[in-house]
Amino acid sequence: MQPRDLSDHVAYEAGRGIEEVARELGRDPSEFVKLASNENPHGPSPAAAVALRDAASSVSSYPKAAHADLTAAVADRWNVGDEQIWLANGGDGAIDYLHRATLEPGDTVCVPTPGFAYYGMSARYHHGEVREYAIERETDFEQTAETALESYDGDRVVWVTSPHNPTGSTMPLAEIERLADETNDETLLVVDEAYGEFADRDSAVALIEGREGYDARDDIAVLRTFSKAYGLAGVRLGYAVVPEEWSEAYARVNTPFAASELACRAGLAAVDDEEHVERTVETARESREYMRETIDAHVWESEGNFVLVDVGDASAVAEEMQRRGVIVRDCSSFGLPACIRITCGTDEETERAVETLNDVLADLETDGDTDADGEPAMDPEAEVSDT
Repeated sequence: MQPRDLSDHVAYEAGRGIEEVARELGRDPSEFVKLASNENPHGPSPAAAVALRDAASSVSSYPKAAHADLTAAVADRWNVGDEQIWLANGGDGAIDYLHRATLEPGDTVCVPTPGFAYYGMSARYHHGEVREYAIERETDFEQTAETALESYDGDRVVWVTSPHNPTGSTMPLAEIERLADETNDETLLVVDEAYGEFADRDSAVALIEGREGYDARDDIAVLRTFSKAYGLAGVRLGYAVVPEEWSEAYARVNTPFAASELACRAGLAAVDDEEHVERTVETARESREYMRETIDAHVWESEGNFVLVDVGDASAVAEEMQRRGVIVRDCSSFGLPACIRITCGTDEETERAVETLNDVLADLETDGDTDADGEPAMDPEAEVSDT
C-alpha cells in the first residue's frame, strides 16, 4: 500500500545548523556562527536551564501537574482564564489544534505569502484547502486589513503573522480588528505573534478580551511561543490564547500530554524570567538598528529578531557567507530569491555578519560578472558545493 496523495504538500525547509555545515565543508564547527533560524543568541533562560536539570529525574511521569501549573502561569500572564490557554508542542502544535477545531473537509484557509509554510501544511493535513494573499515587496511588505481582504473568499481561517516572518512587518491592532469585522462570522482570524516580544505593539489578545477600548471578540485567536524570546526552541513549547467560548474544544482536539514534562518545567521557570526576556529584546533592537545602519544594501525595517536584506542574488550571497563562516537564511524558499534573512545575534555575532556580508557584496561588485537576469554572480572558482 501507499500513503495518501501528498503531492500538494510542500516540505518545510529549516535553516541549516552549524554542525551540518561544518561536516559538509570539512571544517571545525567553532569557525561558524549561525544567524539563520531566529534563535535566541543568549540561549535559554538561565532559570529554565536549572529547571530542566532539576526535572530530569521526573521524566518517567506524565506531565499532568506541570501542564496545569504552566497553563495557570500563562493565563495569569495574559489575565485570561486557564481554559483560554491551549498549550502545545511548539507553535506548530497550536496551529494543528486550531485547524482541528475549525476545519471540515474542503474548508479553506487563507495564508500570507511569503510566509510560514506550516500554516498551509497543517491545513492540508486536516483535509483543508489553502488559498493565499500577497504581502508585496512593492509596498515594503506593509500589512493592512485590505492586504488580506483583497483575496478573502469566505475562508474558514485567515492567518496573520505579526511580526511577519521573514519581513519583520506588523499589522496594527486597528487593522486586525477591521479584518475581523469584514470577514464572515464563521471565519477565525489567527494572529501568529511568535515574535511578539520584539515588537513595540500591543498583543491582539486585547481584541479577544475587549481591552484598550476594543470590543471583546469570539473570532480571534493568538499564537505565542517560548522558542524565541525565552530561548526554548529545543524543548518545543507554544500555546494559543483563544476566546472564552472556545474553552471546551481543547480537550477534544489536543494530543494526550501535549507538552512534555521538561517543556512545562522549563516554561514555568522561563515565564517569570523577565530579566532574560528584556535582555534578549534589547539585544535584538540594537542588532536591528546596527544592521540597518551599516549593511551596504537595503534592509527593511523589522519588529522581529531578524532583518530582511536585499542582496540581489540570495543563493550566491548566502553560500559565500557560509563559506566565510556566517550562516544566514537564503529566502528563495519564501519566494524572495533576492533576499537573505539575518537573525539578530550578540554584538560580536552581528558585527561579524555585517562585515562578512559587506565584504561579499563588495567582492561580487568587483567581480563585475552578472547572471542571466543581470544580477551579480559569484566567481565560479569561489563557489562551494550546493547547500
